[in-house]
Amino acid sequence: MEWLSTENLVAILTALLGIAASFAVVWYERRVPRRRRIGYRVQMDMPVGGDDRSGQGQADIRLGLFNDLPDMADATLVLLRIENDGAESVADTDYTSRDLHGLTAVFAGRVVRGVAVTVTQPDAEHLMEHFTASRGMRNSGNTIYLPRVPLNRGQHYKLLVLLTGGRVGSAVRVSGGIRDGAVAPNRSTTVDDKPPLFSQPSRLITVLLTVCVTVLASIIVVGDGTPQPIGCAAGNLTVNGSTAFAPVMREVAARYEADCAGGTVTVDTRGSNEGLTKLAAAGSPAQGAPEMITIYDGAGPQANAELLSTRVGVSAFAVVVNNDLPVKNLTTDQVRRIFRGDFLNWSQLDGPDLPISLVSRDADSGTRDLFRRVVLGAEGEPAFTSYDCARQIYPQDEGKVIRCERRSTGEVLAGVASLPGAIGYSELRAALAVPGLHTVSLDGHSPSIESLGKMSYPFAAVEFAYTYGPPRAGSLTASFLTYLTRDIGQSVMREQGHLPCYTPEGFRRCEDRP
Repeated sequence: MEWLSTENLVAILTALLGIAASFAVVWYERRVPRRRRIGYRVQMDMPVGGDDRSGQGQADIRLGLFNDLPDMADATLVLLRIENDGAESVADTDYTSRDLHGLTAVFAGRVVRGVAVTVTQPDAEHLMEHFTASRGMRNSGNTIYLPRVPLNRGQHYKLLVLLTGGRVGSAVRVSGGIRDGAVAPNRSTTVDDKPPLFSQPSRLITVLLTVCVTVLASIIVVGDGTPQPIGCAAGNLTVNGSTAFAPVMREVAARYEADCAGGTVTVDTRGSNEGLTKLAAAGSPAQGAPEMITIYDGAGPQANAELLSTRVGVSAFAVVVNNDLPVKNLTTDQVRRIFRGDFLNWSQLDGPDLPISLVSRDADSGTRDLFRRVVLGAEGEPAFTSYDCARQIYPQDEGKVIRCERRSTGEVLAGVASLPGAIGYSELRAALAVPGLHTVSLDGHSPSIESLGKMSYPFAAVEFAYTYGPPRAGSLTASFLTYLTRDIGQSVMREQGHLPCYTPEGFRRCEDRP
């Protein structure tokens, strides 16, 4: 995965959002960092008795002074809290009014009839000495003039105001000047409200952090858990060579492209020898190495010293016969004689009366070269005598074994499965997936995936990845080779019945077998 992948960006942005939310808590507590601030809020605004001035309320119910005093028919009570909710203390000299008072509280549409000042904090009782007429405390009309009360951070006082005229809920505004600060309304729960379990800022922060954690957890849960590759590279790479190993290469190429944006891997397999020829022709000492990898079954020919090989994995191969043949085991000598043309009919090997048809690979095949070296003892196969694998091409070929050639592993298996008496060879995993044929043991050793870790079964080979010279650091060729031989490539090889070289059980087999 590249660093700037979608998952990484989401994770980073979510983490930053969580950090920002944490800092927001501190900011909210201080409100205006490094500034003075006087905040105010109305904690109660209610009628004295019933408020039926709208024609929809209940009838007035008053007793005592509330009923006997004049002008009480439209009286209201307001509880106003004034506090220092800034980051610094406010001294009496911090008020900037030119008059004696420091603040004014205006009750729109109502007339102030009486004011009571209360201080409930134990360490703030001394504030009461400031609320005198000599220090500017008075009221007139709809306005209360408040003295220059020094307030430490968090200190407050309250005004219980009796008003007449106007309606409950009419605007209440406190104003005044504060040096390097401001006077502004804040929020509070009224006496009739049920206080929430958490404040609104706390709820917002909790929701935000929950979203952050959920997004990060989703990335972990939704992700497939596969370790992401390191060192992705962009560009175009061609993989050619062995058709037997082609399914592995196609799967690894698809996974690489999914993990590494910008890297395109094209798998075009037409045979190991043809692949080596293309690789040698594509590179040169002057132009350098092309973005090309050739897969070869076993060690390839050493005709070009510029071609370097990397061991990838071990593949098992098998001799296969049509299901009409009851043959389960052949000796290596019998296989050699069959492919030499010594036997023309299966009856010569105690089998049914069926002509032997050899379905072989063409000369570009690495599988054919491997079969020649490890099974036939370096002997070559006879010349092909048939196009359809069922009859000879020329009359003069009468008396010779029927032999045809096919370009790919799939074509060989299809030919063996469809023709009674046919015999061929193939990569084991591919052979096990084709109906109409079965594998045979060699010298009593059955071909199997488990046999790859042992040295007893002869028809197996190391798959080599050839490049033109050492891959350039940072190139797509180098990146893909690392991807192929490490975690993800190893997983694909195991899934498809091959033994990776860079594993404890595969290392010895890869070193001992060419």
